[in-house]
Amino acid sequence: MQNAFSVDVEDYFQVSAFAGIIPPEDWVSWTPHVVSNTRRILELLASPPQPVRATFFMLGWVARRFPDLVPEIVGQGHEIASHGYGHQLVYTMTEEEFREDVRKTRKILQEQSGQPILGYRAPSFSMTHRTPWAHRILVEEGYVYDSSVFPIYHDLHGNPDAPREIHTIQTEAGQITEFPPAVITRFGKNIPVGGGGYFRFFPYWVTARWLKEINRQGKPFVFYIHPWEIDPDQPRIPGAPLKSRFRHYLNLKRTAGRLQRLLRDFAFTTVGDVVFGCGKIF
Repeated sequence: MQNAFSVDVEDYFQVSAFAGIIPPEDWVSWTPHVVSNTRRILELLASPPQPVRATFFMLGWVARRFPDLVPEIVGQGHEIASHGYGHQLVYTMTEEEFREDVRKTRKILQEQSGQPILGYRAPSFSMTHRTPWAHRILVEEGYVYDSSVFPIYHDLHGNPDAPREIHTIQTEAGQITEFPPAVITRFGKNIPVGGGGYFRFFPYWVTARWLKEINRQGKPFVFYIHPWEIDPDQPRIPGAPLKSRFRHYLNLKRTAGRLQRLLRDFAFTTVGDVVFGCGKIF
């Protein structure tokens, strides 16, 4: 069973949990770690018994500031997709602001990668019932798959009633394929198991058991990670709320080792390859 491995390429100071403390206009004043951490993930992907191809959902801001990073990722055989430009939550934007965001980012990434940019993932999975227009705009702007609708309840995102499997969404502009982050149902609740803070929270054996259960059901899953999650030495954000600090810094020292195990225990390829089931799509 081929599953999808994905990386949301953003730096430690750009996460939604710290947005109230570090506005985008202050990002340039923080020491960037995103290039070195992304290279560490590239090394991990190259280290299993055979190299693993993955999808890197790039922030346009990161790509523009570090223009050599996207070509480096592409040069190692990976897919590039869009994570929006400035990590702004979709439901805080107007329709026209969202359109400009995804259009601008796609243009930057296509120019840097030489690939068609087919996929999108919203910052903090912020496509919810509050953004019924978002999939239509993605179709109109040339995207063909999305991985933004998290079928869980969360204070920042989520739609617990959304389908858990890969499915097609029909819009006025045409259809788009949705590949939700992995969840497993227990006691009538969807429990997130596909990466990020949940990968750091649950013991590895629990994550692996649940992901194997998804595969035994004949379904692929998409896993996601952020470069800052393998960086325990990143600067601490002064004044961050306790809940934000807990979510962000939990078990950072263990993430790289857990990723190595995950890459040995499961078969992975790009999101595009799983969605279209036809090998390389570019």
